[in-house]
Amino acid sequence: MKISLLLTGNELMSGDTVDSNSAYIAQSLKDLSLVPYIKKVVGDDLDLLVSSIKELSAISDVLIVNGGLGPTVDDMTALAVSKALDSPLVRNADAYLKLDEWATRRGFVMTESNLKQVDLPEICEIIDNPVGSAVGFRCEYDDCLIMCTPGVPSELKPMVENYLLPLIREFGAIDATSHITRLRLFGITESGLQDSVNEKFPDWPADVELGFRVQLPLIEVKFTTVGDESLDLNKLWADKFYALFSDYVIGRDDLRLTQALNQALAHKEWVLTTAESCTGGLVAAGVTSEAGSSLVFEAGYVTYSNRQKQSMLGVDEGILEQHGAVSEATVLAMASGALHASGADIALAISGIAGPSGGTPEKPVGLVWMAWGKAEQLKARRFFLPMGRAGFQRTATAIAMDLVRREVLGLPTNVDYFSELKKKRV
Repeated sequence: MKISLLLTGNELMSGDTVDSNSAYIAQSLKDLSLVPYIKKVVGDDLDLLVSSIKELSAISDVLIVNGGLGPTVDDMTALAVSKALDSPLVRNADAYLKLDEWATRRGFVMTESNLKQVDLPEICEIIDNPVGSAVGFRCEYDDCLIMCTPGVPSELKPMVENYLLPLIREFGAIDATSHITRLRLFGITESGLQDSVNEKFPDWPADVELGFRVQLPLIEVKFTTVGDESLDLNKLWADKFYALFSDYVIGRDDLRLTQALNQALAHKEWVLTTAESCTGGLVAAGVTSEAGSSLVFEAGYVTYSNRQKQSMLGVDEGILEQHGAVSEATVLAMASGALHASGADIALAISGIAGPSGGTPEKPVGLVWMAWGKAEQLKARRFFLPMGRAGFQRTATAIAMDLVRREVLGLPTNVDYFSELKKKRV
């Protein structure tokens, strides 16, 4: 089956927006053991869009058009499909109903610009968009299934999983079933994973496709086999992989690190408090980004200066003078102070040198101390993360969250994060 992708938008051509949608679609097509045949990107040019739709639909079994479904004048996909297929634009009743429901739920009033999104080619049927205001639409033309989707990634993804893949399977009469197991890992690189697999599993079977996808701060590992008879083989090798890398596995499917942490806390009915310096509240922001976070988080403290560490957390001035802000003694005191101030069950404290300035030979840029635990069982660890400021903050935040997750679950907290990079520097 030949599946082509047509992406539209001046922002893609200029580089203002990085095309992540085609990568997501391509990854998703692997679930059907398919890969894209052609990918084409064009700007907001009506004639070029029309000719591209005609060209690709003539040589493809399926054409997925992405982008250009919005309410503004540069959103031209519906008009382009209308011209390419010689099917007039009409106000689609199903699309209007979806838009009206979307606006009503938000207390919005539909404008003429909004209504542009429900004027679709007459021969098309809508594809539901459970997130945004612009429905997708589909039609068949000259033995090609054409499906048009919005360019917003958060809107595209559920549409691909819930509608596009089932439509492709039905249209192509795809009987072979792909069995996919997904694991989510943190604390090891792609190269580290592949090197270990090569070393430990020289007999890895060709029938089990192993794929890696970086979804910062995590890596998704996917095990794919085709055919019902391969289900046991898939499970066997996924379990072998899990056993080897269990120190780094946080969960399965699309589990996020923040989600895994919050679930662990909720299961124990524990409330977390944070005391952050170099991460500037990123840990607290991550925890509270998840729905239901009020069950596991009540207060966090961003104490960037020594004065605020003393004022808000009660860190003794003598500790700061003797050991400095980035030290084991200080983060232990920060964690203890946050527990006392908040009444939480478990604390996380973090202090480091994000750079690019502020380092010394004794305490270089990239040094970070973390403390975590319950009041009577506080622990601390030192890490060295020699990377740019933003990367340092993201990585330190993720490590901190993972340490707390492990503590709550009763897992070892002495895991050697990114150890393969240290070996390569030796």
